This record gives sequence, C-alpha cells and structure tokens, in this order.
Amino acid sequence: MKKSRFARKMVIIFTGLLAVMWALCHGPAYSAEVEIPSSFNPVGSGARALGFGGAFIAIADDATAASWNPGGLTQLQKPECSVVGSFFHRGEDLTFGTNPEADGSHSISDQNINYLSVTYPFEISKYNMVLSLSYQHLYDFNREWKFKFKEDAELQVGDDHYEYEQTGSLTALGLSYCIRLLPQFSAGFTLNFWDDDLSPNNWKENYKFTSTGIMAGIPFVENFNRTEDHSISGFNFNLGFLWKINYKWTLGGVFKSPFKADLEHKIQWSSVIDHPLLEPYPYEPVKNKELEMPMSYGIGVVHNVSDNFSVSADLYRTEWDDCFYRDEYGNEFSPITNGPASEIDPTHQVRIGAEYRFIDPEKEYLIPIRCGFFYDPAPAEGSPDDFYGFSFGLGFTKNDWLSLDVAYQYRFADDVGKHLMIGRELSQDVDEHMVYLSMIWYKFD
Repeated sequence: MKKSRFARKMVIIFTGLLAVMWALCHGPAYSAEVEIPSSFNPVGSGARALGFGGAFIAIADDATAASWNPGGLTQLQKPECSVVGSFFHRGEDLTFGTNPEADGSHSISDQNINYLSVTYPFEISKYNMVLSLSYQHLYDFNREWKFKFKEDAELQVGDDHYEYEQTGSLTALGLSYCIRLLPQFSAGFTLNFWDDDLSPNNWKENYKFTSTGIMAGIPFVENFNRTEDHSISGFNFNLGFLWKINYKWTLGGVFKSPFKADLEHKIQWSSVIDHPLLEPYPYEPVKNKELEMPMSYGIGVVHNVSDNFSVSADLYRTEWDDCFYRDEYGNEFSPITNGPASEIDPTHQVRIGAEYRFIDPEKEYLIPIRCGFFYDPAPAEGSPDDFYGFSFGLGFTKNDWLSLDVAYQYRFADDVGKHLMIGRELSQDVDEHMVYLSMIWYKFD
C-alpha cells in the first residue's frame, strides 16, 4: 500500500515537472516586447537629409527641419508644401548556435509616406517667424521569420515549426513654430502628437507554432496561435536652435523630450494540445500599460568650404536606459529585453555628410550632389548593437517653384540581435536598403 501511494505521488510530481519544463521550453520564442527592425534612434525625415547620411541638425533648411531641428525653419523664405515617399528592403541572415538546422535568410520590403508638411513663413514686428504642420513616419515594425527546430532531448523528440510576423509603425503629427530672435540666431519647437486615433501608432505580432513528436514516450501534437495588438497615445516636444556664427560656420542643437505613452495591449490566443499530461496555456486578453520613451539630444555643425561645397557632422545621444514598460501592477522592465532597463546603455550616433552644388544663375537651376556616412547603434542588453551605413543623393531645384530630391541609404550590421531569443544563441546579419524621394512646391499660396 505504501509503495502504491509513493508511486502515485511520484507520477504526480513527475507529471507536474514535465509540464513546467515543457512550458518553459515552448513558451514565447521572443524575449523582446518591442522589436523595431528599423533604426531605433529618433532621427528626422526627408531625402535631402538622408543624402547627407542624416548629418542635418545644423543644416535644417527645408520643411523636414521640424523633425530634425525646428530652430532651422526660419531659413524658409516662402510658403511651401512638401511630401516624402520612402521604400525599403531589409534582409536578415539568422544563425542559431544551438540549432543550426534553423539557420536561414529572411527579407521584407515595404513603402510608405515618410513625411508631409505645409509651412508658412511670416513677419511680426520685424521678427521672422514660421509655422508648420507635419506628419512623420518614425518607426517601422515590419518583419517576417520562419524556421524549424529539431528537438532531441530527454523530455521530447520531434520538430518545432515557428512562424513570426510583425507589422505596424509609429508616426507623429507635428505643430512647429520658429522665430529669428537675432539676425544670426533662431529658435523653435515642434509639438508631437502620438495617437492611434489621429495617425497610425500601432503594431501587431502574429505567432504560429506547431510541434510534433514524442514526449515521455507518448506521441503528441500541439498547434499554438497568438496575435498581439499594441496601440499607443502620448505627447512630446522637440526644441532646437540654429546659430549662423559666420559665413563659414553654423552650429545647431536639438532636444527631444521624454514622454509617457499609454499602451493598450490586446491578446488573442489559441492552443490545442494532444497529450494526456499537458494543458493549454492560460492568458490575459487585455493589458493596459505605460511606455516611457527616453529623451534624446544632439548637436551639429556645418562648414561652408565655398559657395558650392559644404560638409556637416552630427553627434546624437539617446538615453535608452530610461526607456521602460510599467504594467498594471507597477512592475517596470525594458521593452527591449524584458529585463531591467538599467541593463541597456545609451546609444551615440555619429553622422558625417557633404554636398557639392552645381549652380547656373542664368537658367535658374541648382543641382546638388550629396553623400554621407554614419554609425547608428541599436540598443541591446549590455553594449549596443553596432550598425553602420552610407548614403548618397541628388537634387534639382528650378525657378524657386519646385525641388526634387532622391537619396539612397545602405545600413548594415553583423552578429547583432542576440537578445531577441532566449536560449537559442541567436545572431543576425542585417542588410537594409532605403530610397527616399522628396518633392517641394513653393509659393503655393
């Protein structure tokens, strides 16, 4: 009798341990709550800026200045309307140290309206001022992964098939104002409204997992599907200045405030398991959280070598250690790693650009050629992931009524993204191609 009771207890204990260990092995594959495949850093918009490699803080001489440095908007002399379209293609080579059978290449392409604006300069009491309304596409979430793990462990022998898709974006509606306080000094601000009811500020994650094999000597099949919808609303501001020290040198600076965003997180979950020892996972359908976005700030300089040639450089810092989720129970954790935010170091961008201008005063046209190089690290556990890139661009302005600009950017990284998956020794090699096309119409009034 004692042996029988002991045997039953051991079966119960073993079954519980088996279920716990299986759940730990087959829980969500991704450790990060927010994975932004595009650049994490809060940069601005526009083909002209992209052609400089993003070294635009001290240039800021078109309507996209509202996103880079609103202190430069008083350089606009005429009312204008602008639109920027973008196209990108991203390739990711994934390597799994624990499961080489899952290694493979993944890619995705998309296009969007990167920027829209209406800008109007005016004068009050001999002070030059500018008002601007804008829309900016800031962060892209698009990604698709498919891979298979072969399991050959004491608890399980079989195959695990994963499919992961993420879509969505974060955008902002901006209201900007700039004033020239001194003949060579201007200051301005942009109020940014992030609200899913006003412009797209949401992303969706779709997980699909199928597992088959033998567990504890018994055949099993699991089909697991989860869809997570996130949407945010919040508000922040950009402050900027532009100081034309002399003809040769210009200095610019920008501060982008931190802000608290309300986050709604909806989950739809289905799990069908055919095994006598296992049960589907429980889940919470709706979670309300707060997302603390970090402050960032940068400084830029432009040197006019001649009337036709200029070079620019920017240094920019983002305080990612101040970025965290706060759930409904008051717990705080990094959206990047799901661990403490203190584990994330700030990032520092370095951007260098140059432009040569072909000017024909008689035919009243201008053709600029631009190029740029940059270091654009992404936040990660411990030290940032190193991303680098270069760009080049071309423009055409005719008769002060129309400007066209096109730019291409290549951004790449090797051996990054290790924080994205727990226990699989993941490594990514990333290649990203981006094309921007800008059009500006002057004197539309």
